[in-house]
Amino acid sequence: MPVDDLLQHLDRSVSPAHSTAHAARKLADAGFVEVPFDRLAKDIPSTGFVRDGGLLLAWHGNAGPFRIVGAHTDSPTLRLKPRPDAASSGWKQMAVEVYGGILNNSWLDRDLAVAGRLVLRSGETILVDTVEPVARIPQLAVHLDRDVNERGLVLDRQAHLTPVWGLGVANDGEILEMISGHQGVRASDVLSHDLVMYDVTPARIFADGTLLASGRLDNQISCWAATEALVRTAASGATHSCSVIALFDHEEVGSESTHGAAGPHLEWLLRRLVGNNASQFAETEFRDRCVSSMCVSADNAHSVHPNYPDRHEPGHRPIANGGPVVKSNANQRYATTAQTAAAFKRACEGAGVPTQDFVSRNNVPCGSTIGPITSTRLGIPTVDVGVAQLSMHSAREMCGARDPELLARSLEAFNRS
Repeated sequence: MPVDDLLQHLDRSVSPAHSTAHAARKLADAGFVEVPFDRLAKDIPSTGFVRDGGLLLAWHGNAGPFRIVGAHTDSPTLRLKPRPDAASSGWKQMAVEVYGGILNNSWLDRDLAVAGRLVLRSGETILVDTVEPVARIPQLAVHLDRDVNERGLVLDRQAHLTPVWGLGVANDGEILEMISGHQGVRASDVLSHDLVMYDVTPARIFADGTLLASGRLDNQISCWAATEALVRTAASGATHSCSVIALFDHEEVGSESTHGAAGPHLEWLLRRLVGNNASQFAETEFRDRCVSSMCVSADNAHSVHPNYPDRHEPGHRPIANGGPVVKSNANQRYATTAQTAAAFKRACEGAGVPTQDFVSRNNVPCGSTIGPITSTRLGIPTVDVGVAQLSMHSAREMCGARDPELLARSLEAFNRS
């Protein structure tokens, strides 16, 4: 069942690297061949993928226009600092750095685990996940903050978001020893790490099967839907276009990295899919294929909030289970144009999938996505779409339980358009 597969994806994608590892297993099971990054200059299969850390690129076919679906594997979180051992007033704590635009209060009083990558002295990189909770960020009792409910909770990110994980004094290397032990690795063999925290509460369907709650819905729903659509496209044998997914890292902090949307890897792959010939003809063919291609930037959208309807533009209020949301912004915070919106809606109509529209109020600025970055870098017409959700950037978010499958169906139809 698609919903069971989605829940499994959400529960296993506890860090960007875990997300790409899970997607890679799914692609491999479907017959996609993994290619090392340093082998892209060689002969590559017509159906395959490459990955490194939180970046995964996959493709099916190599002829015709590109049909690209982009998403991102990272989510706002708390990241362990290089030397995470800290203590205060007899409590052992973890020194963390805020990653992206978290909702501070949503991380309080939650059972937190740690996951990510360890880089060993040998140069090997391994995934690690404590699975069980190892820390919490306790909120100050109301007895000691009597007017908190009247004035609102104010949190200093440096002073008030430091997790507690035990009693005693800080011992340098103790946290890393505890975490690496879950993978059977000695802390002395670890030279560096990329570790984040996550709420261990599993993804859940509730409200008579209509709603979904989980961590990292933004943007693991899009990663799941993009991967699912590509697998279905390959299984159907459709080859009149070249279907590509690009699951980038670092979107939540601006995308400017080697593994982000502003990095070179997607362009390198597309050039390789056009051909390995550096001639003027090959360059012209690459440009022509980009111009005739299209990209869907898939990133979650804001559903109308029942307690704050005034924060939404009248007439543009997406609702859960209403289908993919087409996101537009006159100031180019989204890459959607009239032509790309129409093309995506035609694909959805053909698949029997309803669509919705989102635009921000003039006095409530919107965020941005990988869409404008990808479109600008490659010159490929792009549309920004996503599943409508509430509690965006919370440690635990919610959306309609039917929308992820509707998004997957729409992306499959887009791949075939």
